[in-house]
Amino acid sequence: MKKLSYLLSFIVFLIVLSACNVEDPEGKTDEAEAKSNQQAGGDLIIGTTGSPTLFNPFYSTDTTSMTIEGFIFSGLITVDREFNLEGDLAEDWEHSEDGKTWTFYLREDVKWHDGEDFTADDVVFTYQIPIDENYNGPRGYTYEKIKAVKKIDDYTVEFTLTQPNAPFLTISMQAGILPEHILGDLPIEELGENKFNTKEPIGTGPYVFEEWADGEYIKLHAFDEYHLGKPNIDTLTYKIVPDANALMAQLQSGDINFTGVNEQNVEVATELDEKGIITLQSGPSNSWEYVIWNLRNPLFEEKKVRQALSHAIDRESILEAVLQGEGEVAYGPGSPANWAFNPDVPRYEYDPAKAEALLHEAGWEKSDNGVLEKDGTPFSFTIKTSQSDTREDIAVVLQQQLESIGIQTDVEVMEWSAFVEDTGPPNWNFDAQVSGMSIGSDPDPSYFWHSKEIENGLNYSAYSNPDVDKLLDENTRVLDQEKRAEIIKQADAMVAEDQPVSFLYYPNSHLAHSPNLEGPVVNAANTYYKLHEWKFTE
Repeated sequence: MKKLSYLLSFIVFLIVLSACNVEDPEGKTDEAEAKSNQQAGGDLIIGTTGSPTLFNPFYSTDTTSMTIEGFIFSGLITVDREFNLEGDLAEDWEHSEDGKTWTFYLREDVKWHDGEDFTADDVVFTYQIPIDENYNGPRGYTYEKIKAVKKIDDYTVEFTLTQPNAPFLTISMQAGILPEHILGDLPIEELGENKFNTKEPIGTGPYVFEEWADGEYIKLHAFDEYHLGKPNIDTLTYKIVPDANALMAQLQSGDINFTGVNEQNVEVATELDEKGIITLQSGPSNSWEYVIWNLRNPLFEEKKVRQALSHAIDRESILEAVLQGEGEVAYGPGSPANWAFNPDVPRYEYDPAKAEALLHEAGWEKSDNGVLEKDGTPFSFTIKTSQSDTREDIAVVLQQQLESIGIQTDVEVMEWSAFVEDTGPPNWNFDAQVSGMSIGSDPDPSYFWHSKEIENGLNYSAYSNPDVDKLLDENTRVLDQEKRAEIIKQADAMVAEDQPVSFLYYPNSHLAHSPNLEGPVVNAANTYYKLHEWKFTE
């Protein structure tokens, strides 16, 4: 057995947390002491424009839900700000020479939020969920290489894989562990709809779920028995506000004290930072923004049509007009922030004449009213997006750019949770959507482009290419990072050629917080790293 006593480096996307604590002075009245406690621990108020949908790591698909899950649940391992793996619920782990057997040694001092002991039974139960034949959630692909999970003793678990799997540690082992003593008797097919996911989630993470006021806030409080130490900050409020402008206003007034800043508000945030009202941090993100074409719609079935659509989009003007230059024009998947990024993919740059020529080759001709038609069917569809100043503006610009070549579109803006439910599995109710995608702990692109992900996964476009599938399958079997990077680059180049989506830009990441909040550091790996150590200073 090869001991993993060293830290492994990988690109990672995890969720963000916060905390704070100051020792109470002695000799105060009850009222003064209560006030001092409130000031000492404080309430970390995180501002967002998106509402969650549920809190279960095996059924959620939106970033808001996954962020809050990161406060409530813990995984066997986590990552630091540099993508190095660290033990969380697991103290150590080792693997066999063939890479098919992994043994995890669990901490023995972990409690669930209801006071029960965390044991190997919880790990076995959790990982049997996504490999069960009755599992109907969106994470099946992530765990399909797991053949068996076995309890060796109360604090030792053994995983058997069907083959070596490169993302096994970096993705599969970071899933939030669920409580067997609460959910163990539920049929797997009913787990996704259980009240546990919305009313009473119980985890081992730094914060305990308290209340969800739909459309307003989610309230949590510090877990006194958190295995890494009681969080410094007493309570955490995940506050939902109408839009990005409201976020900035509430950040300035002190009604929230931590939030992400979209590209359109960076200039305002910079001014507030210079005045000492807030602290602004900026850096690269591990994500991309794009337009997803739903290949389930006959309008987008032909590759030549999708290439034409990409030629019709002026990314440079979008980046400058909507984003004030904050980001980098994108032509393919991945991110410049990760080690498998391919900058040399086929590029479909802005060229309206080329777009019109390709559409003509595909049989589309302009009618008397200037709208393209084929066999009596107009080229007309709806662009959906979520409530976001940036994405709403992008959708409007896209509408104008497509109209200039004879394509008629409507723009529909939806509240975030409704958008996620409507456009995601199993509904897939959209023609096109302006959206974004964050890359996970490992740059495996299978989640976005493998045909296995079409029914219930993250392959929103329903893209299918057998040659790409073959490369994606190969990529997870190769443990050598350099060889694996070349395979991923080949697959990404094929995806860029086929254009199941039109890539727009790679965004920068901007975090703003109260100057007296100590702990946050902008990074592409783990925004809420060591949240329990965050604190407010005087």
